[in-house]
Amino acid sequence: MLPDVLALARGERRAELWADADYRARLRAGQEAIEARLREGEPVYGVTTGVGASVGNSIPAELQAELPHQLLRFHGCGTGRILEDEEAAAVLVVRLASLAQGHSGGSEALLERLCVALDHRLLPRIPAEGSVGASGDLTPLSYLAAALVGEREVSLAGRVLPATEAWREIGLEPLPLRPKESLALMNGTSVMAALGALAWDRSMQIARLACAVTAIASEVTHGNPAHFDDRIFAWKPHPGSRLAARWIREDLSRDAPRDVARLQDRYSIRCAPHVVGALLDAASFTRQILEIEINGVNDNPLVDPEAGDVLHGGNFYGGHVALALDTLKAATASVADLLDRQLALLCSPVTSGDLPENLVAQQGAGAVVHHGFKAMQISASALTAEAQKLTMPAAAFSRSTESHNQDKVSMGTIAARDALRIAELTETVAAIGTLAVCQAVDLREREGQTPGSRARSLRRILRKAVPTLSEDRRQDRDIAQVLELQRTRGFGFGS
Repeated sequence: MLPDVLALARGERRAELWADADYRARLRAGQEAIEARLREGEPVYGVTTGVGASVGNSIPAELQAELPHQLLRFHGCGTGRILEDEEAAAVLVVRLASLAQGHSGGSEALLERLCVALDHRLLPRIPAEGSVGASGDLTPLSYLAAALVGEREVSLAGRVLPATEAWREIGLEPLPLRPKESLALMNGTSVMAALGALAWDRSMQIARLACAVTAIASEVTHGNPAHFDDRIFAWKPHPGSRLAARWIREDLSRDAPRDVARLQDRYSIRCAPHVVGALLDAASFTRQILEIEINGVNDNPLVDPEAGDVLHGGNFYGGHVALALDTLKAATASVADLLDRQLALLCSPVTSGDLPENLVAQQGAGAVVHHGFKAMQISASALTAEAQKLTMPAAAFSRSTESHNQDKVSMGTIAARDALRIAELTETVAAIGTLAVCQAVDLREREGQTPGSRARSLRRILRKAVPTLSEDRRQDRDIAQVLELQRTRGFGFGS
């Protein structure tokens, strides 16, 4: 399910509303349930009433068509960075998945229009900040609702322009919203779940690269491969640890035995499967939570199309997402710390098995003016510290808001934003670690040591983009090249 969300968000697949007649009839029945309530003069939250603590305000029939537009307008107070197109597309996909369940009263026209927006990459420009995670992601999702009605700005295939112009450019007019549809678009956990899905994907890539870096670090420091024997992990069978150890064993495979300098390596090598394994298990938990959230209905009120009932509840609360992403944050930052510690081992001859200090490749009298990876290790340490700082649980910061109507909130969207930032920082630490272990492979080969298969393949891919650090140079562009390889799955890791 999460891979499907990501494929749609990246434009690798197309969304199409199911044409099944029974399904379409069910969507219409949901709308009819709301309209029947209106005809009978019964209250429907957000249609005949104000919203939030203003629920006691009665909306006259002649103003009910105006309420959806006022709702999206007064929520247009988002701040911070604008979500990238892939992130905004993921939000759209996740909101579509919820509304397509047929319990929110959304029309076929609304769902079809969301599919069209995805197909044309007509995406809302969503500020990242402003959601407390209950009632859902109201402020950021107001930018999705506004885009549909032709208000605010959108991105159309990467170009920023007014929403109305974008719709006309693809041959359509903005979509008028029916009663309840603005609330249906806005009142859900789709931003936190979408960003969480992207963070989950990045955490899985981090875990695999961390295992490869660990294996090569063990190899170049003459570490003990017996630390990764499957029997050790079978006797404490956390699934993530067993998988991480298997990946490391595969990455350590070689044609001939190699020297082993120590009975026991330091914890940053020896315990790496447990550190990366915790991330893999946290990612598995996160995936389970996110898939339930995305496949569920997170709106209020909800409609039972079969019974014709309108139900008022709190499915917009993002507590599960907040808990899962706070967990993912801590596990990802721990891997950043692991890789930073491995880099420190490589940079010291005492712990690297007499590799040159700071992995300096220069030899002779001139070597003393070169400092190799010294500053890279400092940068990795700074990045790691920032990642660790962001692991403070967002869910712990619930606070009463909106006239004490929203007196308990999830802060799941803050957790999601933090999870993405921690992933970004950890990817950069992993990029520095990748450069370092490949530099170490070059240095060991100069000594006559033949690298193992993973060390050879990773270095071969890297060296197409980044040369050996034969003398001191700026390395920011080298880091960027490795990050691009990570982003495009250029290292070719299987599962």
